[in-house]
Amino acid sequence: MALPSAVLHISNHILSQLSKAVTRPLFVALQGPQGSGKSFLANLVRSHLSAPPHALNVVVLSIDDLYLTHEELVTLAQRNPDNPLWRGRGQPGTHDVELGSKVLRSLKEGKNGIELPRFDKSLFDGEGDRLHLDGTGTIVDSPVDVFIMEGWFMGFYPVSLQELQTKWDGIWAQERQLLGLNDAVVGTKDDIADVNEALKGYMEIWEFFDTIVKIEAASSPSSVSSLSMIYKWRLEQEHNMKARNGGKGMTDVAVKLFVDRYIPGYVFFGDGIFRGYVGCSEAENKDMTRIAATPRWLGRSLRIGINEKREVVAVEEF
Repeated sequence: MALPSAVLHISNHILSQLSKAVTRPLFVALQGPQGSGKSFLANLVRSHLSAPPHALNVVVLSIDDLYLTHEELVTLAQRNPDNPLWRGRGQPGTHDVELGSKVLRSLKEGKNGIELPRFDKSLFDGEGDRLHLDGTGTIVDSPVDVFIMEGWFMGFYPVSLQELQTKWDGIWAQERQLLGLNDAVVGTKDDIADVNEALKGYMEIWEFFDTIVKIEAASSPSSVSSLSMIYKWRLEQEHNMKARNGGKGMTDVAVKLFVDRYIPGYVFFGDGIFRGYVGCSEAENKDMTRIAATPRWLGRSLRIGINEKREVVAVEEF
């Protein structure tokens, strides 16, 4: 069976970057919205590059596997009872950034016996829990040629408080109306500001990555919003799953509410992939001077536009 063209584009991009790399592993971030198939693509890329003639040692990890433990997620929600974005996992602020940095640092240093974190979403009635690192998970030994981390907000950067206000009054007001969003689901400006503050911690992880591949919905004249395709993809995923398991899963209304919670991330932080953190000031975060604000991947990354059927219709380097 022929590989999806997206897999070939991503694989060729990785091979090109790997040929220029001074050290290994090559750290690759794969960003794509819910339902776009990023996890599926990451695993196909791993299989393709691991097989002859490339025969590379490729490791894939989802940022989802860095979620806080169930107990920590519950505590986060209890401490922020008015913020709907932190009622459960998913948003910046719901991951163990320190654990992620430790894993990536160990890979960068070429250590052996690295156990990858695992988050089981089926535990606690679907709320999920991160499993203990007890030696029963995937163990990685060096040398690793390519490390891929995939996730919906990989490479997203925080914004200044001034830009947050500008987006709140502008593009966010438009998207809220077009998509029918409710503050009870997507949060208030203060709630989004809290997530923005939490996102600053993830810059420590972003610093590891040499290149990023961004999967995005190609613009469509029939779409009321550039983000509307995410709803279609995620709903299609849910329908396919329910067709296989006898109808177990979310209703269409529940899928809409599920996706709604992620929309603020795309609107407020998504364009940070292309520029990093802009407008840093000591008044907002005195520690920002210790973290580079410009992404390392600029000038060596890939942007792939896909249509409603997830077919590649545009490819651009950036």
